[in-house]
Amino acid sequence: MNDSNKIDQLLNRGVEEIIDRQSLEKKLKGGFKLRIKLGIDPTSPNVHLGRSIPLLKLKDFQDLGHQIIFIIGDFTGQIGDTSDKESERPMLTEEIINQNLQTYIQQASKIIDIDKTEIYHNSKWLGKLLYKDIGAQANAFSLNEFISRENISRRLNGGKRVSLRELLYPLMQGYDSVEVKADVEIGGTDQRFNLLAGRDLQRLYKQEPQDIITNPLIEGLDGRKMSSSFGNTVNLFDEANDMFGKIMSLKDEFIIKYFTLLTRVDLEAIKDYEHNLKNGTNPRDIKLELAFTIVRQYHSNEEALEAKDYFIKTISNKEMPSDLHKFKPEKYDIVSILVEYKMTSSRSEARRVIKQGGVKVNREVINNIDYIVSTNSVLQKGKHKFIEII
Repeated sequence: MNDSNKIDQLLNRGVEEIIDRQSLEKKLKGGFKLRIKLGIDPTSPNVHLGRSIPLLKLKDFQDLGHQIIFIIGDFTGQIGDTSDKESERPMLTEEIINQNLQTYIQQASKIIDIDKTEIYHNSKWLGKLLYKDIGAQANAFSLNEFISRENISRRLNGGKRVSLRELLYPLMQGYDSVEVKADVEIGGTDQRFNLLAGRDLQRLYKQEPQDIITNPLIEGLDGRKMSSSFGNTVNLFDEANDMFGKIMSLKDEFIIKYFTLLTRVDLEAIKDYEHNLKNGTNPRDIKLELAFTIVRQYHSNEEALEAKDYFIKTISNKEMPSDLHKFKPEKYDIVSILVEYKMTSSRSEARRVIKQGGVKVNREVINNIDYIVSTNSVLQKGKHKFIEII
């Protein structure tokens, strides 16, 4: 594929809107080396596939020789962005944010070349701003612009609280663009207001305003927007078997969207998949290809083959895994085992999963949170996590 075709794909695949398209296209085809910015707030320890969409776009720019910039929002993450929220997002402590971001660079490195990436934590500059700086930035915006945003307007009309803190978030994200001198910023459609704020603040600081690429949002495993707060995510650090099984639980209607947004499989091949689905091919067969592709993308070809084999044997054919991991817990109550083996992140999550029928012992669903697991039993969480208790 020549650079012209790559530019066309960059401007169209997984793109909802470009501001200003004419400007960006001219720069790309003119051979200018651009500075491309993406920021992610570490509000959860995991980077999920929804966030891989802008990361893949960042990689597309990197492959064309542009300078990409990855900002970890350790300061903005504390403040909280409510762009996609129907209620006020609580402030997070610095301690929680620092815990969450521990592996963010490692997770991003599954997609982008970290050695060729500029990486920043935005506390480096946002933590130094004075009231007079914030006042000057705030003067570039009107209150009416903020409250006319659809979700903010809906909350106000419904009598819900909107804090003054929420008004500051777009200023902070916008100022990130000033600091790194971004030529382009990438973000989800829910980020549109914040992305535009970057253009306004760059004008204030006598910089040329950045162009903007917004990407569509992706549905999670339950059909709602993929979000850590919903627990419907596929995470970049999921084990191969777990990742494969999650993709196989995806609703059939999202197969083509996942191929298009979350992979770089050739678009002609995706058209073939779409044609086959419309003409009677079993969606499960195409989904097996999708799961294999995504697992290989974040693990390896060998691990993807093993995960596919594991899924077919243990889930489709309902066989017990032949290589069960043996585990001797400190305590034998079911909640303690789930937490100790890290099948759940906390005791409260373990109790919730049990009550929802998500845990089995020897193929029997266990709803009793006080259940004691006997030795030589097979404990199963979800469809694809098994351990033998010894």
